[in-house]
Amino acid sequence: MRQVETKSTARFDEFTTVDWMDDSAKERRRQQAHWGQLRTYGLPSASLTQYLMNWAYLAYDSMVSWIVVLLVGVLIGINTAFISIVTEWLSDAKLGVCSKGWWLNQKFCCWEYSPSSASQPEVCPEWLAWDQALIGTSAGVVRWLAFVAIGTLLATVCAFLVRSYAPLAAGSGLPEIKAILGGFVIRGFMGGWTLLMKSIGLALAVASGLSIGKEGPAVHMGCCVGNVVSRNFPKFRRSAARQREIVSASAAAGVAVAFGAPIGGVLFSLEDLSSHFPRKTLWRSFFCALIATVSLQAMDPFWTGKLVMFQVTYDRDWHFFETVFFVLIGAFGGVYGGLCIRLNLKVAAFRKRYLGSWVVQEVAALALLTTAVTYANRFTREDMGELLAMLLQECKDTRGMLCAPESSRQVIWALLWATVIRVAGTILAYGCRVPCGIFVPSMAIGASFGRMLGAIIQSLHRAHPKWALFAQCAPDTPCITPATYAFLGAAAAMCGVTKVTVAVVVIMYELTGALNFIVPTMIVVMVARIIGDAIVEGGISEQLILLNGLPFLDEGELDEMESLAGSASHLAVAAVMRPADDLQVLAAGGLPYAELQSLVESAARDSVRGFPVVDNQHDMRLVGYVLRDAIIRALAVPQAHNTGQSAAATAFVGGEMYGPRQQVVFSSGHSDSSLGSLHELESVDHYVGQSRFTGPPVNLAELVNSSPVTVRPQMSVETAVEIFCKLGPRVILVTSEDGGHLVGLLTRKDVLRHIRGQSHAQ
Repeated sequence: MRQVETKSTARFDEFTTVDWMDDSAKERRRQQAHWGQLRTYGLPSASLTQYLMNWAYLAYDSMVSWIVVLLVGVLIGINTAFISIVTEWLSDAKLGVCSKGWWLNQKFCCWEYSPSSASQPEVCPEWLAWDQALIGTSAGVVRWLAFVAIGTLLATVCAFLVRSYAPLAAGSGLPEIKAILGGFVIRGFMGGWTLLMKSIGLALAVASGLSIGKEGPAVHMGCCVGNVVSRNFPKFRRSAARQREIVSASAAAGVAVAFGAPIGGVLFSLEDLSSHFPRKTLWRSFFCALIATVSLQAMDPFWTGKLVMFQVTYDRDWHFFETVFFVLIGAFGGVYGGLCIRLNLKVAAFRKRYLGSWVVQEVAALALLTTAVTYANRFTREDMGELLAMLLQECKDTRGMLCAPESSRQVIWALLWATVIRVAGTILAYGCRVPCGIFVPSMAIGASFGRMLGAIIQSLHRAHPKWALFAQCAPDTPCITPATYAFLGAAAAMCGVTKVTVAVVVIMYELTGALNFIVPTMIVVMVARIIGDAIVEGGISEQLILLNGLPFLDEGELDEMESLAGSASHLAVAAVMRPADDLQVLAAGGLPYAELQSLVESAARDSVRGFPVVDNQHDMRLVGYVLRDAIIRALAVPQAHNTGQSAAATAFVGGEMYGPRQQVVFSSGHSDSSLGSLHELESVDHYVGQSRFTGPPVNLAELVNSSPVTVRPQMSVETAVEIFCKLGPRVILVTSEDGGHLVGLLTRKDVLRHIRGQSHAQ
C-alpha cells in the first residue's frame, strides 16, 4: 500500500485484543450447559416448575438479541431526528431570526409561503435577517458579521465541550470502529458520555459552517447506542462476540439513518467496517437498519416526509453519448479523493505535531476563516444538506437561478468557486477536534462539479443543437439534465474518498429511486475507484488508522506485505514471531504460589494476556495456553464446594488463602487434588494466625486450553493473517517441526509491527 505519512505502532500497547475463538467457545459451553439442564429437568423426577423456568430462560435467551436490536434501532432513529432538528435551527440562526418566535427555523417561520419563496428571506416578512432584526435596515456587512460571529461561536463551544468532557467524541470515529470490529478494545470509545457529547457537539459543529458532515459520526453514535443498550443485558456484557454483532448492526443503522438508505447501510457495514460479517449479523443489521429508518420516518424531522434533506426523484433518462462525461465525472471523483486523502493526512500530521495544545483555538480560527469566505458564495453559504437538495433537484421550468438559461454563465462560475472553496475547507477541517464527517462534504463537492459540468454541456446543447454529439437528443425537449450530473458527481466524490463501491451505488439509488441511473452510477464509481487507487490505495479511514497508530489487521495487509517482500508467501512466521526465549512460560509440573503471583503481576505490568504451558522448561514441549485473568480469578476465589471447607474460610479472598510455598500445577497428571484444595481450616482466625504453610498442590488444569491454534515456523505469514482474520484467536503458538516443542508466539500486533516497521524503513 502506498503510504503518505509515518505509521506509528507506539500506541499498540494501549489496546487489548479480543480472542474471538475463546469467547465463542465460552458462549457455546454456556448454551450447552442450559440445554443439558433442560434434558435433566425433563426426567420424571424433575419438577414442572424447574422445567418451565428453564424453557422460559432459553426462549428469552434466543429473543434477547432481537429485543436489543429493536431498542437500538429505535434510539438511533430518535437521536438522529433530534440532531437534525437542532442542526437545522442552528444553521438558520446564522442567517436571521423568526419574529413569530425565536425557536422557529426559517422553514417553519415561513411555512405558509411557497417553498421557493421561503428560501428568500425578503419575501417572508416574519423571517428577519440579522441586519433587519438589529438595526432595522438592510446592511450586508451586518449580515456577514452575524454569520461569521455565530458560526465561530458554535464551533468554539463545540471544541471546548469535546476537549473538556469527551475527547474521544472528536473526529468521525470510523477508523476506531473498524479497529474495534477487527478485535481490539478501545476503552470508553463507545460509552454513554461519549454518545452525549458527540450528539451535542455534532449539531454545533455542522451548524457552524465548517466543511464537515454528520454521516461518519452517525456511525460512531449508532455504535455507542448499541454498546450502551447491550451492556445492560448479561448475554452481551459477558460475550465480546455477541457484542460485536450488535455493534455491526448499529453501524449499519447509523449509515441507514444518515442517508435514508437502510440497504445501503447494511452493505456499507459489510463492505467497509466489519471484518467478520456472518449471516446472523447480516439479518440483525438489516432489522436494526429497518427499525432505525422507520423511527426516523415517524419523527419526520424535516416535515417533508423525507428521511434526509436531499432525497430527490428523476423522471428523465440518459443518453449513450453522455457516457464520456460520466467518465470525466468519475475521473474528477478519483482525483479529488486521492488528493484529498494525501493533503488531509499532511494537515493531520501537522495538527498532531504543532497544534495538540491549541485545540479550541484551531477550531475557532478554522470556523472564522471558513464562514468569512463562504458567505460571499450562495452555494457555500447554504447548509450542505440544503445545497445538495438544491443541486440534485431537476429543473421543471426555466425559473430560478439554477434553471434560467440567461444565468447559466454566472452559475457555472459560482459552482466552480464553490467546488474549490469546499475542497480547501474539507481538507483543512476534517480531523479537527470536533465531531466531523467527510461523506456529505465530499458529496457536496462532487455535486457542485457535476452540476457545473452539466450546465456547461446544457449550454453547448442550447447553442449548438445540431452538433453530431447531440444527435440522440429529441428536438424541442430537454436533453441534458444537470441535476443528474450533480447526482453522479456526488457518488464519484464519495467513492473517491472512501473507496467504497457497491454500498455507494445502492445508497445513491435509495436516495433517488432512479433505477435507470444504476449503470451511470456504476461507471462513475468504478472510474473514481481506479483513479483514486492509482493516487493512494485505501480510503481515508484506512490511512487514518495507520497515521494514528491504531491496530487493525485484515486481509488487505497481505497486499502491503507483497509490496515489501515481493510475495507474502515468502515471509515466514519465524521472521515475525516472538521467540520462546523472550516469553514467560509456565511449567505444567507447577511452581510455588509466590512465584506464580510475582509472574502474574509482572505480566499485568507488561500487558501480557496469557502464558504458554509446557511440560518443563528444558524440553519446552507445548501442553496448552492459559489466560492471565483466568489464573487471577481462580486463585482469588477458591472453590470451597470441592474441598468441603467452611464458608468463613471460603469468604476470605484475594490470594492470601494460599501459602507462598504451596504448589500450583497446570496438568491433571501431576496431582489428584481438585482446584482450590487447601488445608481444612476451622475458621478464618485460625488461618490468619498461620504465616506460612505447605499444603497439597492446587490444580488449575481445567483453565488450560489444551488445543490452542499452532503453526510451524516456516509457514507463511499470509496463512497466519488468514487465521487471525477468519478464526480470530488472540495468539498463535509456533511449534517445532519435530514434535511440538514451543519455539515462539505470534499475535496480531506482532504482524502489524513488522509490516508497518518495514514500510517505514523503506
